[in-house]
Amino acid sequence: METWEELPGMSLVPTNSKAPQKKMSAQDSCLSLIKYLLFVFNLFFFVLGSLIFCFGIWILIDKTSFVSFVGLSFMPLQIWSKALAISGILTMGLALLGCVGALKEFRCLLGLYFGTLLLLFATQITLGILISTQKVQLERKVEDVVLKTIQTYRAHPEETAAEESWDYVQFQLRCCGWNSPQDWFRIPSLRSNESRGHRVPCSCYNSSATNDSAIFDKISFPQFSGLGPLARPRHNADICLVPANSYIYREGCARSLQKWLHNNFISIVGICLGVGLLELSFMTLSIFLCRNLDHVYDRLARYR
Repeated sequence: METWEELPGMSLVPTNSKAPQKKMSAQDSCLSLIKYLLFVFNLFFFVLGSLIFCFGIWILIDKTSFVSFVGLSFMPLQIWSKALAISGILTMGLALLGCVGALKEFRCLLGLYFGTLLLLFATQITLGILISTQKVQLERKVEDVVLKTIQTYRAHPEETAAEESWDYVQFQLRCCGWNSPQDWFRIPSLRSNESRGHRVPCSCYNSSATNDSAIFDKISFPQFSGLGPLARPRHNADICLVPANSYIYREGCARSLQKWLHNNFISIVGICLGVGLLELSFMTLSIFLCRNLDHVYDRLARYR
């Protein structure tokens, strides 16, 4: 409805009192859409973080079932379960900031949410740059750690987490040693006086190379008890005697790891890009909502 007002020094002009309200309603609807979109997405990640946390706790409580399922010993499995639990807690905390900040329109929580995402995004970018520019040094560092683990294999029975983790890597990648199986043959504690073979970890054994049941009688698979009926209960020393250097993987894990990275390069890059774009989207929505909340409140107070 139009009204006529007389202004000083001017003729009467029509004014539309609903125009500001229509403009305000459109902007308010847009911000409401952003608010609930941000809330729904963060609610999804809160539920996802809860599932990750519960999965980590479940592994801690029921280690025996997971040891037989994934073929990993207790110590590495405990480390991974704690990592999952911590990751779940961090995901839930970050998602909770986004949910409460968006739903209740708290600028301080939205700002903290944006800052945390920005820090996480910057950390990922920094790690990516360091990995790409320091590739040679990183490979050399990994090689030193692995060779040290091989050199001290079973030297300290109370510290077996790294050794069991490396056993799992060899078993999954179907490799032996870092450069070749010769890495194990040079270890004094694994040398055998018998002429028929060398002593190597059970994870080097290539079970698909032979069907001779007599070989299995000489080999124990303590950390791979879920692999089949040939597996045996856990023993104190999981060292296998492989006759005449036969029936072990001939390829080193360095080459196997390079092949795995090459075959999964597109998937890894895709996941990294997806996570980065998701973080950028959340940062954009949160900072847009945070910057426009005060303006909306000012206009609402002015036209009420």
